[in-house]
Amino acid sequence: QVQVVESGGGLVQAGGSLKLSCVASGRSFSSHTIAWYRQAPGKEREFVANIMWTGSTDYTDSVKGRCTISRANAKNTVYLQLDSLKPEDMGVYICAAGLVAEGRLPGNYETWGQGTQVTVSS
Repeated sequence: QVQVVESGGGLVQAGGSLKLSCVASGRSFSSHTIAWYRQAPGKEREFVANIMWTGSTDYTDSVKGRCTISRANAKNTVYLQLDSLKPEDMGVYICAAGLVAEGRLPGNYETWGQGTQVTVSS
């Protein structure tokens, strides 16, 4: 089982970009699906994107065309590139890992990070 730590959040103006990182420690990282979720104040946690151990990716509709998820297995790292950021993208971005996991449901992922804050000023 892996552990994950997020970084890369910050304050950015609307239209700007951020690149988030999720670094994993432990074994069999390449066999894990890594997902990003976000949670805004007063709202439920929502799925943003994932990348499977096969390299297949999935994005929620609201970020398609503005977001790219990628992985570097040699570095045990998954990246989430966020472009053309909007105020509604604000929240705590949380990385999750699931061994050969599939899908968007949080229950598919057994390991969660603490999150990194993304703030977008209008």
